[in-house]
Amino acid sequence: MEVASSMSMVMAVLTDPICLLWTFVGTFMGLVFGSLPGLTATMGVALLVPLTFAFPTVHALGMMLGTYVGGIAGGAVAAVLLNIPGTPSSVVTTIDGYPMAQQGRAAKALGWAATASFFGGIISWLVLATVAPQVARVALSFGPPEYAALALFGLMIISSVSGKSLLKGIISGLIGVWLSLFGVDPIMGDLRFTFGNVNLMSGIAIMPALIGFYAFPQILRGLSEEQSTEMKTARLNLSDFIPSLLEIWRSKLNILRSSVIGTFIGMVPATGGNIAAFLAYDQAKRFSKTPEEYGKGTHEGVIASEAANNGVTGGALVPLLTLGIPGDSVTAVLLGGLMLHGLQPGPQLFSKSPDIIMGIFTTLLVANVFMYLIQLVGIKFFVRVLKIPNYYLAPMLVILSVVGSYALRNSLFDVWITVLLGLMGYIMLRGGFPMAPTVLGLVLGPMLESEIRRSLILSAGDWSIFFVRPISVLFIGLSLVIALTVAVKSFKKGQKTDEVEASI
Repeated sequence: MEVASSMSMVMAVLTDPICLLWTFVGTFMGLVFGSLPGLTATMGVALLVPLTFAFPTVHALGMMLGTYVGGIAGGAVAAVLLNIPGTPSSVVTTIDGYPMAQQGRAAKALGWAATASFFGGIISWLVLATVAPQVARVALSFGPPEYAALALFGLMIISSVSGKSLLKGIISGLIGVWLSLFGVDPIMGDLRFTFGNVNLMSGIAIMPALIGFYAFPQILRGLSEEQSTEMKTARLNLSDFIPSLLEIWRSKLNILRSSVIGTFIGMVPATGGNIAAFLAYDQAKRFSKTPEEYGKGTHEGVIASEAANNGVTGGALVPLLTLGIPGDSVTAVLLGGLMLHGLQPGPQLFSKSPDIIMGIFTTLLVANVFMYLIQLVGIKFFVRVLKIPNYYLAPMLVILSVVGSYALRNSLFDVWITVLLGLMGYIMLRGGFPMAPTVLGLVLGPMLESEIRRSLILSAGDWSIFFVRPISVLFIGLSLVIALTVAVKSFKKGQKTDEVEASI
């Protein structure tokens, strides 16, 4: 009886043209917000929540979920075409997506990004629709020691995104961690590196930092150097931008692994798509038979990033719907949207409002389908950005960067932060220092510091708290394995270099 009732609810949504229309509109708007640097999925959903007040509940949720899915997926467009992450979760996509565009494979990179996003969303949707309550309990067993160990494990990924020089990658990561210390001490409330400026008390926001580190160096390099014309003149094979079934099958393990990583990270509150993408990229590189291709334009890197950050969409809804705890910033806004429509997320939502739950599940699935179709149609238009001359493109990017930096907190100070970090990023770029480790340090630095200190407060200064909890021990063990592996590889590489120099 329950199965028949559920199916009737699903069909009611699928045959409701108005619901489908609003889900489509939300997905399209999300893709627009995601593809423009600074206009994040969180901002898109926040702007739509008041507009949906007069909508039927399922219609409103379909529009908001569409914006969520589209906003996360849309970040790949700017990441691939301009080397500027449209959203924080698309930072990792730039590592291989932009080199693919420079090689004349922009359409292929966008096709893989859309395909990986679709599979990541679908796999996370399956988890949400089947085992949500059970998995949510595991995710919520995380305490300060587990979060600290997860952050440590995440920082170990610097070895995978450092490029040619591990030392420069570590230095970049430390710069990111240093920047994360600006503001108020999270435990004691002391001021750090504020230099007497009240605007720095809240720290450096991630979005202005991303725009500064990625957009401004790209603009300055385009204006000061003779930019490679290979990306502009290379023939774009638009007829084969959709991956074949055989290609998808060959990448099935990467897609599945990255989607599962994204889904699980999404279920852990206060993490998000950027951490998921870094973790998935690191694991994809470690399991790859050709790890040396990562960072040079392999579609496997794009798959890992996009499958993971879109896997977060369904994963973050698990604790929201089952326990009323948002998994990331977007679901925190969605929580407000649910409450605006008279719904209280939690265990009783499944028993009291099964029609709403089935509506959420169905519109989330439909939003992923719409996201994929819109992107596949739009790729033909997206790649035309590569034909725009630098003297036209640069001013537009400057305007978008300034607007994106200002719009997040309506703060002119954030614009100055973007400019200053942009100049720093350009100097680092000229010196061969990678940007990804800096962003990773900026994202994970606050979590590592605050959770270690909270753990020590809980244990009265006893460090053994990190080694008596299974999940914490697991992440610390994985971090040690990565550190030893990197050390052995560096030692062997140094030996080979010495042998080559000796033979010359």
